Amino acid sequence: MSSPQPLEEETYDMSGARLALTLCVTKAREGSEADLDALERMFQQLGFESTMKRDPTAQQFQEELEKFQQAIDAREDFVSCAFVVLMAHGLEGRLKGKDERMVELEDLFQALNNKNCRALRAKPKVYIVQACRGEQRDPGEPVTGGDLVMITEDTPETIPTYTDTLHVFSTIEGYIAYRHNQEGSYFIQTLVDVFVNKRGPILELLTEVTRRMAEAEMVQEGEARKVNPEIQSTLRKRLYLQ
Repeated sequence: MSSPQPLEEETYDMSGARLALTLCVTKAREGSEADLDALERMFQQLGFESTMKRDPTAQQFQEELEKFQQAIDAREDFVSCAFVVLMAHGLEGRLKGKDERMVELEDLFQALNNKNCRALRAKPKVYIVQACRGEQRDPGEPVTGGDLVMITEDTPETIPTYTDTLHVFSTIEGYIAYRHNQEGSYFIQTLVDVFVNKRGPILELLTEVTRRMAEAEMVQEGEARKVNPEIQSTLRKRLYLQ
């Protein structure tokens, strides 16, 4: 029996423009400015052209994504990838705009897919979503064995429509997300720290984000809580940011 062959290391070409759009509802979301500051630092260090919009309504979430898509397709230079960061109150599959109306996440995700954004066809598209996805809270489960440190932290010719996309959610479906009033959300702050200070393919970086978040213990209203992000990937190659 022949031995298994190592995987080929095919990577996305990151030599072109890197574009980022951040849409953040700050209304009734204390700590949002700390997250925006951290993201701005991260995008600057990673060489992204970054646009940030505060307090969009539900309709403006959709309009800003469509404007972003049109601006990308209108560029004449080579575009390597796009990041979209969405921060708001939310429920399963939906975000709440500044006007308290809801927008479907799936509608926002459509704007940059391989069908709708020609310049990003077969290029990586990364969505980072800091929002609740329900109202459940996770008290955690005991783990036996191992050290668990508890920290209290306040182109092919044709291509499928939905490949080359990475969705990173701050929590799993059905559960709430946590945010500190001054320091921002543990998810965004951890993600920025890892992306800025570590090197490796993005999925390995996100594994490190998940590990750190899983080891931390949130305290809410005197109750210990656990939280972990959820990652959904249709990337076809390794994506290196540094």
